[in-house]
Amino acid sequence: MAMQFATNATRMELLRIKKRLVLAHRGHKLLKDKQDALMRHFLELVDTIRELRKEVEEKMQRCFQYFLMSRISTSRPYIEEALMVSNKKLDIEFESKQVLNLQVPVIVSRVEGDIRSYGFAHTTGNLDLGLQLFEETFPKLLELAQAEKGLYLIGDDIEKTRRRVNALEYILIPGLEETRRYIQIKLNEVERGNLTRLMKVKELIRED
Repeated sequence: MAMQFATNATRMELLRIKKRLVLAHRGHKLLKDKQDALMRHFLELVDTIRELRKEVEEKMQRCFQYFLMSRISTSRPYIEEALMVSNKKLDIEFESKQVLNLQVPVIVSRVEGDIRSYGFAHTTGNLDLGLQLFEETFPKLLELAQAEKGLYLIGDDIEKTRRRVNALEYILIPGLEETRRYIQIKLNEVERGNLTRLMKVKELIRED
């Protein structure tokens, strides 16, 4: 049963409660629409992440296979030396974009140089292929990280919005409705009492 709010049974208070009810219903609709839109975006992002993760995992597995074959045929010092001389430079910045009034991160990367800047005398083609594939996969890794962070933030906002919708739907609006009914009953009782007294006064006047 809805909880009635403490109030004075006056016409001014009844008018105030009715105005609050209008605003509460309007706010509930807006929040419900926002919740539905967030949920749609959340589910779309889940599908995107699922495909991205599958692609990244498959490519990274191939990368490790190339690196493993390279390690088998090349001594460790040569591999470490080849990787140390890379002139590849990566600069990452974090920006943001707005999704349904929510700021979600955007990863912006700038890449310079060549990851394969070593000599080929002591390395194998497997190392080249592994590094090339990793270089191609890295932007997908950043995209995946960005999508997963966005998914977390949207999920958190969905939960906050859901709590606000439930508070309006199951606490505030029913409480205001119950309070409105209570005030209306009290005002009707006062009106009936006034009408009864008025009729008695009229009867007394007629008797005189």
